[in-house]
Amino acid sequence: MPDSKSFISPRLTKRDVIHVARTTVGAVVSFLVARLFKLPESYWAAITTLVVVQSTFGAAFTISWYRFAGTAIGAAAGALCATYFGANAVIFATAMFILGIICAVLKLDRAAYRFAAITLAITMLVAHTGPAWIVAAHRFFEVSVGIAVALVLTAIWPEPLENPGAPAS
Repeated sequence: MPDSKSFISPRLTKRDVIHVARTTVGAVVSFLVARLFKLPESYWAAITTLVVVQSTFGAAFTISWYRFAGTAIGAAAGALCATYFGANAVIFATAMFILGIICAVLKLDRAAYRFAAITLAITMLVAHTGPAWIVAAHRFFEVSVGIAVALVLTAIWPEPLENPGAPAS
């Protein structure tokens, strides 16, 4: 049985509480930063932070590069497709396929393709009142804020080690 210092309750550990606090702080900070910049869908910054937060800075940095690149590619494709074709299912499917090929050719991780496809879908398929390129730019900046906050958070407040006193295996 673990000692009382590592326990808050039999099921809730100090590590659990730290993880919850760290995740909450990151999501709220990214949401507030996006609102500070008056981004219209600032919730995407919070959602991105929730997706990106990793246990180590190195892991978060590596995957964040792919997510950033994928978002940029998806925003550009989404702006072009939405401007010239609207919410057309055939164009959407074709664009998603082409994005996958582009990400593979550029040797980007599958995370880049996922973020490219998500950004394409939001830009093309969600009804917006403004021009597609503005929607795409906002989406790119909202995701970028979320990625930046998650990276800063993992650098200054790393996830606690699973078992800090255990010998390395």
